[in-house]
Amino acid sequence: MSHPQAPTTPERALTGDALIDETLAESFPASDPPSWTLGIDAEERANLEPAIELVIPARERDLGGFAVRRVLPWRTRRELGPFTFLDHMGPRTLSPGAGIDVRPHPHIGLATLSYLFDGEIVHRDSLGSEQVIRPGDVNWMIAGRGVVHSERSTPASRQAGARVHGVQIWSALAPEHAEREPSFEHHPQATIPRVTKPGITLDVLAGSAFGVRAPTAVLSPTLCVHGRLEAQRTLRLDAEHEERGVYVLEGALACEGSVVTAGQLAVIHRGALPQLTALEPTRLLLLGGQKLPGTRLLYWNFVASSPERLERAKRDWREERFPVIPTDANERIPLPE
Repeated sequence: MSHPQAPTTPERALTGDALIDETLAESFPASDPPSWTLGIDAEERANLEPAIELVIPARERDLGGFAVRRVLPWRTRRELGPFTFLDHMGPRTLSPGAGIDVRPHPHIGLATLSYLFDGEIVHRDSLGSEQVIRPGDVNWMIAGRGVVHSERSTPASRQAGARVHGVQIWSALAPEHAEREPSFEHHPQATIPRVTKPGITLDVLAGSAFGVRAPTAVLSPTLCVHGRLEAQRTLRLDAEHEERGVYVLEGALACEGSVVTAGQLAVIHRGALPQLTALEPTRLLLLGGQKLPGTRLLYWNFVASSPERLERAKRDWREERFPVIPTDANERIPLPE
């Protein structure tokens, strides 16, 4: 299976200087059902309407000499359920001595979910947390009113040549939670609920799905599942969550007559009950949940409901008012100007 080619520039550490290049969020109300569906019940309508509303292609972004694929935000779809940001990094193996060095940077108004398929990274934050994340573990950090964190390769992986494959996902916070105290949770792989069907493995990373609930302390109804399907296996999606999407990390899926390939996010119509059939061994993410009220604005690593709150966060970082990371206080990513 093919993946976007890594950049040909000399290899250097991932420094994370440009984590996001989008600055505006919009709200998109659901359309009224078309007139020809009136009088048809919800399940019949789901079978008549196209399953896929929109396909979003991942775009390659250079983060300090390391290429990632950015999926969300998209110009006509800024959010999917509570999720407002999705980066897919790797798979890639760095040269011995090279590693990931995302220097200390701030967040407000969101929660971050970090999940690896390969490699290992050390998370440090201004709460005093220091935690190695390995494949299958979930790191969940609620930024709330403000937190600072860094992500770096472990010394052992750096020496051997760091392997990198994973996702970084942001979940926006509803207004009533946006200024809460920050917190950090680490959930080892063994604590993540797993649902198995013949030829299908589903790990529920956050929220609820397939009859189980993850230990992650989400603040609104959330769908976040890592799935693996053998070739020709079929997974049927239910309508538990208001908004849903499937991102293909590796492989390809057939969905009600359409094909979704690696690096594409298919947004599913509300209420649709599609069947996803793996055309080859496939790894995917199911994302979504309840749409949050109001409209959010994005700037760099900040999510807020008003321009004034964004400006205050920018000023606080520029003037070094955010807390520092006790064990990683000598560097910081400057505010983009």
